[in-house]
Amino acid sequence: MNWRKAMMAITLATAAAFASMCAHAQAGSGDSEPAVATDARLAGDGERTRLVVDLSHSVPLGAFTLADPYRVVVDVPDVIFTLPTSAGQEGRGLVTAYRFGLFAPGKARIVMDVSAPVKIDKAFVLEPVDGQPARLVIDLVKTDRRSFLKTVAAPVRRIEQPPMPEPSVAIVGDNRPVVVIDPGHGGIDPGAVNAAFGVSEKELVLAIAIQLRNKLAATGNYRVMMTRDDDSYVPLGQRVRFARESGARLFISLHADSLSVNDGNVRGATIYTLSDRASDSEAQRLADSENKADMIAGVDLSEEPADVAGILFDLAQRETRNFSAQFARSLAGSVESTARMHKSPLKSAGFKVLKAPDVPSVLFELGYLSSAKDLELMTSASWQSNVTDAMLVAIDAYFAAQKPVEPLPVAMPASLGTTVGDSSNGSRPGAAIRP
Repeated sequence: MNWRKAMMAITLATAAAFASMCAHAQAGSGDSEPAVATDARLAGDGERTRLVVDLSHSVPLGAFTLADPYRVVVDVPDVIFTLPTSAGQEGRGLVTAYRFGLFAPGKARIVMDVSAPVKIDKAFVLEPVDGQPARLVIDLVKTDRRSFLKTVAAPVRRIEQPPMPEPSVAIVGDNRPVVVIDPGHGGIDPGAVNAAFGVSEKELVLAIAIQLRNKLAATGNYRVMMTRDDDSYVPLGQRVRFARESGARLFISLHADSLSVNDGNVRGATIYTLSDRASDSEAQRLADSENKADMIAGVDLSEEPADVAGILFDLAQRETRNFSAQFARSLAGSVESTARMHKSPLKSAGFKVLKAPDVPSVLFELGYLSSAKDLELMTSASWQSNVTDAMLVAIDAYFAAQKPVEPLPVAMPASLGTTVGDSSNGSRPGAAIRP
């Protein structure tokens, strides 16, 4: 492990947090209820562009810029966005697109992708007046890169991540395996979107994850935990740490892909495992896309300090990858009878969310939102029920095939979302050599 690089990253993380804020305006409000965003619009041209968001009441805000790619981030307290799914997909002037949602508990965020270096000329909230709603206003003007970089903290590594859960004491004697379900995306990061039908990946996979959680819990054989159980954003690295600190013996990340209009005939479920080299170009494309989640949310965590290294890491990861491959095969065999599978259902690539060295992990792409047939199936109650039943069968078969070994006592963290059951985990593959 390069300890000097790790220490530098930690120092940068501490120093950079919100040092990049380049505009801040307060519009005090005594309202305790979250504000509701009812409309948003862009106006202007390639020299000056304005974003206006209508709100039910005024809120305080903070705004800052990020480089490479150029972005403008606006932070506000808890806001309920009632904008259509397609909002922000079409840009204007300096803004090519924008997205919005929860970034952390009680904290909402708007991220604007901009086509060139910009300066935040104004950032303020107008109080409601004469029957008109409160309005959040951000004015951007074009500038040069040198001036832009003077106002941005680069490289930005961490910006107000949600707090890590406090560990709770494991209950001795309960050796049920811990299964962590990870609904992909969430909050500020919607994932893939089918705007025509108003379906987002984050909502779809959360609904399926909750069904799977409930079925696993009902068996009484597992302690089930989720990285999120609501529309909240969880950084990729935090999902991995949560699985490790939970003592997870299996980590399942649920997603739904989307391709361009020209690829609308591509369909079917795919199961991914971790690999240093992608199995094909499609796997590499998806990994690159999924690994950008933290940048989409307005934070680049691509160089978080490593927490494991050396031969123990290599040994644990080698064994873990074997177990991951075993479960991927079991899952594919179980699901193929109930869901349309991709022509190449088993793939691998360098997904950040699968990089826990001692937790067998898979990323399950349920299908393509860009495929009308897949979309119809994935949003069907019967399909969701059948697929989660098949996943339960695969999980049962996977653990039935594992040789029982002496469990290790580990501290259990409170779930980022929901914990079902009140007992400790059992052993897990790789536990004896965990770094």
